[in-house]
Amino acid sequence: MKKTIGLSLCGILALALFTGCEKKEKQSVSIYSIIHEEETQALTELFTKKTGIPAKFLRASTGELVNRVRAEKDNPQADILLGGATSYHIQLDKDGALESYRSPVAANLPKYAVAEDGTWTGFCVLSLGIGINEDRYNQKFAGIPVPKTWDDLVNPAYKGEIVLTNPVASSTAYLFVQNQLQRLGWEKGWDYLLNLASLVGQFPDSGSAPGRLIGTGEYALSVTFLHVVNKYRADGFKVYTIAPPESVVDIDCISIMKNTKNLEAAKKFVDFMLSVEAQELMSSIDFTMPVNPEAKGAEGSIPVTQLDLIEYDVNKAAAQKDQVLAKWTAEVK
Repeated sequence: MKKTIGLSLCGILALALFTGCEKKEKQSVSIYSIIHEEETQALTELFTKKTGIPAKFLRASTGELVNRVRAEKDNPQADILLGGATSYHIQLDKDGALESYRSPVAANLPKYAVAEDGTWTGFCVLSLGIGINEDRYNQKFAGIPVPKTWDDLVNPAYKGEIVLTNPVASSTAYLFVQNQLQRLGWEKGWDYLLNLASLVGQFPDSGSAPGRLIGTGEYALSVTFLHVVNKYRADGFKVYTIAPPESVVDIDCISIMKNTKNLEAAKKFVDFMLSVEAQELMSSIDFTMPVNPEAKGAEGSIPVTQLDLIEYDVNKAAAQKDQVLAKWTAEVK
């Protein structure tokens, strides 16, 4: 009898070990990605190569994916939200949609890049600026100096030649809106924004669209992240950037969905995104600045220390988001 029980226990243990291995082999991670498809593809391929964990992703705009995460919070259809400004992740945390996880790598990151409760972590630094198509600007505005400040951009001569992303859909444009509200104050900030909006020729939903539209010469000017335009310049387009004084930077963040069924795989993906290898790969593709101080930014990326910045209150930006976007929708679009 003892022998039979022993064999049975061995069989159970073997089955448990086999089942454990089988579960390990079936680990996967599903990602909602706000960053560009090219970057996401390269990063997920490297992650799978290094860990053996399959990764799939859906690429869409900030607004669409944030709304998905909020709607799916009780039954998440993805494990990771990759990208999007800090204010969006803060709001999703308040909505109860995010899991707390502090990566071991987070100890080496700047304080501003890590949520106190571990619900989001920054993985790259983004800086706002003005993008210019050299040929179209010279053709349309010969004799007018290029805009070097945010106030220079509000020039009636530029009507129809500026492209600005829709802040309701894009975290890039919402950051710009908050830049002006925090730079000028609420009343003067809205005066500025409404004046500028009257000059804008197109409000696309994608944060990368302004860089593309000036790259192809459809517009002369854009409000966008500097790295977006610098990437087009590196690809041979006749575009360049101006980094106006009194600007802001933000960080693209990564968060894990609450109630995810693939928590361990999701944690490994967060660790991977903060690694030197992943940070340098991303910078080599899109010219963003790494948040990991041990990683080197690509040639052409602009260090934060070279920018003239205001003190940006990310919690204020998050708290005002619904109010600001409602006002924008009512008065602009």
